[in-house]
Amino acid sequence: MKKILLVAVAAAGAAFAKKKMDQGKHEQALWQQATDNVDKA
Repeated sequence: MKKILLVAVAAAGAAFAKKKMDQGKHEQALWQQATDNVDKA
């Protein structure tokens, strides 16, 4: 029973970490777009 609980906690932790990483990548992409140099034609 303890092994199943440990696996469930590890899976929840991994899902939370992935969500935070994806959120950070999205935020970084927004900042990159907002601060992108504009070429003057």
